[in-house]
Amino acid sequence: MIRKFLRVPRTPLPPWTVATLVALALAAFVIGLRVSSVLEALEFAAYDAFVRARTAFGAPSTDPRILVVTITERDIQELGAWPLPDGVLARTLGALIAMGPRAVGLDIYRDVPVAPGSAELDQLLRREPRIVAVTKFAEGSSAGVGPPAALKGTQQVGFNDIVVDRGGIVRRALLFLDDGQTVMYSFPLRLALLYLQPTGRGLGPDPTDETIVRLGRTAIRPLGPNDGPYVRVDAAGYQFLADFRGGPRPFERVELGAVLGGAVPAAAVRDRVVLIGVTAESVRDDFYTPLSAGLGEKQHVPGVEVHAHFAAQLLRIALEGERPVGSLPAWLEWLWICLWSGLGALLGARTLKPWRLSVAVGLGLGAVAGAAYLMLLGRWWWPVVPPGLAWIGATGVVIAYQSYRESAERAILMRLFSQHVSKEVAEAIWDEREQFAHGGRPRPRSLVVTALFTDLAGFTTVSERFSPEALMDWLNEYMDVMAQEISRHAGVIRQYAGDSIVVLFGVPVPRRSEAEITLDAANAVRCALAMERRLLELNLKWQAEERPLTGMRIGIVTGGAVAGTLGSQDRWEYVVVGDTLNTAARLESFDKDVHPPDSLTRPCRILIAASTFDRVANLFEAERVTEARLKGKQQLVAIYHVRGERTHETITGLIEPAVGSR
Repeated sequence: MIRKFLRVPRTPLPPWTVATLVALALAAFVIGLRVSSVLEALEFAAYDAFVRARTAFGAPSTDPRILVVTITERDIQELGAWPLPDGVLARTLGALIAMGPRAVGLDIYRDVPVAPGSAELDQLLRREPRIVAVTKFAEGSSAGVGPPAALKGTQQVGFNDIVVDRGGIVRRALLFLDDGQTVMYSFPLRLALLYLQPTGRGLGPDPTDETIVRLGRTAIRPLGPNDGPYVRVDAAGYQFLADFRGGPRPFERVELGAVLGGAVPAAAVRDRVVLIGVTAESVRDDFYTPLSAGLGEKQHVPGVEVHAHFAAQLLRIALEGERPVGSLPAWLEWLWICLWSGLGALLGARTLKPWRLSVAVGLGLGAVAGAAYLMLLGRWWWPVVPPGLAWIGATGVVIAYQSYRESAERAILMRLFSQHVSKEVAEAIWDEREQFAHGGRPRPRSLVVTALFTDLAGFTTVSERFSPEALMDWLNEYMDVMAQEISRHAGVIRQYAGDSIVVLFGVPVPRRSEAEITLDAANAVRCALAMERRLLELNLKWQAEERPLTGMRIGIVTGGAVAGTLGSQDRWEYVVVGDTLNTAARLESFDKDVHPPDSLTRPCRILIAASTFDRVANLFEAERVTEARLKGKQQLVAIYHVRGERTHETITGLIEPAVGSR
């Protein structure tokens, strides 16, 4: 399926077109994952990490408006009872009220009296309006837990239900719950309102939208089913994103025993919100928050402290104008994802070294994460996983497409040339593929080439002495040896035609300088001399095996030509055409009585035209044969016979051609 998707079309699309299509497809795919909640858990993890990072980078602080009274395991053991008797709670509440707090919250269920001291507790609850007790909201199959009987029907009751996300982490807080008949206030909201009474900043509707609640002058917009990292979450009641602040100990704590023993100074309680709750290990009331991470022990947060966080946030909203973390419209989030998908596709379309690509991808992810973190500091939730996934995915898909396309183009080029050229020439073709290939086919282009034509002398007579099978064996042995020499001298075998070989030097990569053209001409003549030596070896071998001997004629011409491909989309081949090749063919067959090959002394006649001789005259021993009008040609051509390579001269300024180079 992937291979089918990445299949290179017959006319490959331009890279930027591919990048655009991939960007749109990846963006749509990631948005689909986002709205289907597949990425929700990852987005929660990123959000929690940013909350912890904000706490880690900020100065540790303790909210001066909140005091938590903890009922520890030691308190229970010293009192020798659980649940705590009503009399103990009455003495604790009385001691705290005497120190002048603005609100005292009792995060302990007391729907059923626990003697002794029940009457004393009821009396205190009725008399003191600053005390708020908890109840549990009845919902579904749960009957809930009622408040103390003395507070039923009063405003001194708040539900302590905590919303827990999938994975067991608390990220949302509640203001209200509605059972269809009565709207109930949350425990932290009741405490915050008591604290705010002296300031005159209470609860009311927002002037712009009466469905939105405002605390003080700050609106608290209700959390929607798809706000922030959530997808189709149950947003019943009036919820908002909780904002956990502070360091390891965001609130000052005192133990119950210290309060009963008079060890808590009045200044620690005066004008504060005091919450009383259990932290003892034998009475589990623990939750996990975005701050709960790492390898340390006791990552959980007591329920009473979770409520303290909610109350502290409500006070910041009312007194400091700090609005809850909000989310931007879905279309803006999708646009952000599309942007990073597009940037990733553009990055993939560029040809970068692996280390540069890795750095670029890392910087992109850092930018995505950095933007989301800065937005959180500005009180906005901003997606990080979807754009990060779009960035990496689009980059990877475009790179995969480019790689597959290059692989297909490389296969085409190598299929055309690898069997006819040296490995070095094949690699040179690939290195210059951008200039060489277009649409999966070599570009038509003008070249200056050196053409070498070979033909066997007396092949017709030799073929009459062989059976078809023996003739092919004999001819293949000859061709194999010649092909080795051609490849070693950077030649490209254009064609095998019976006993003939057409070889080109200077293709398919165009030569850019006169020195390179001269080098091709020198390589062609050296190749011809090497072929003569190898043919002599073959003749000696065949003579010992009592098989026919042969000779060879070679014609070499340097000049212009045009290279390209001919054929249909399904079947085509690389061709080089031009007068240079025609002249080389005529030169090879010119006057077979001139310097005829001798199979056991000089088995090869090598004739070169003046266009080649003028470039290599100082490298090879050659004699002028004549100036003739070749068959089918109007102009006279000066013809030279090559006898061998000069070994006693050093040619200044000419780069000695390395065998098999290019």
